[in-house]
Amino acid sequence: MTHLDTAVVAAVVSLATGQLVPALIARLPEPELSDGPDVDAIAEGPKELFVDVAAAPGLLLKCALASAVAGGLAGLALGWVWALLFVLFLVPVGVALAVVDHRTRLLPTRIVNPATLVVAGLVVVCWFLDRDLAALERAGIGLVAARTFFWLLWRVHSSGMGFGDVRLAGMLGCALGYLGWPQLVVGLYSGFLVFGLPGLLLAVVRRDRAVLRTAFPFGPFMLVGALVGVVVGEPLVASLVAG
Repeated sequence: MTHLDTAVVAAVVSLATGQLVPALIARLPEPELSDGPDVDAIAEGPKELFVDVAAAPGLLLKCALASAVAGGLAGLALGWVWALLFVLFLVPVGVALAVVDHRTRLLPTRIVNPATLVVAGLVVVCWFLDRDLAALERAGIGLVAARTFFWLLWRVHSSGMGFGDVRLAGMLGCALGYLGWPQLVVGLYSGFLVFGLPGLLLAVVRRDRAVLRTAFPFGPFMLVGALVGVVVGEPLVASLVAG
């Protein structure tokens, strides 16, 4: 079932909030050695300054349009539900994190940690309005399970995943968990699928397996995967169960 009215309103709201992304990026403090795991990517070479990222030509328009598309798709899939409170909050936050990670290979704690607290708070507000205890429990399980799983991946293969991805996984797991098990499973799995397929196809086209060893920031793919989970998670799992 689609909800065109919700999609339009969500797209307009996200279009407006998406225009705040460059300003948010510009206000980020540059990481220092005391920031711990956040400096993992800096060892690979000089990092582009956040103010330079924010000043990139056309960034405001791109962020606004990307936010509008993401918000519209989420609204189209969810309809008028209280969960839109945290979903629409996550849209510009996710766009900002995707831009920063793509350009600097960092997922700043100055965005991820406060955003996670806001999402958790909004989830509690949604539970208070919905009175859906099962959804609240799923959100808690999703946060812990996603963060633990990504922590294990980081622990085993830290060169291929930053600790920022671990923090981001907790935030996404909380939001997706509240929406439902299908959204949680599909949303987390899709990040790996979206990450792997383009590189594999490129390696096949170029006939160069070295492409598969090229390091790419994983955060943007996690965020796209989460959106996939929101939009198609429930109908996809329902169709698979129905056979």
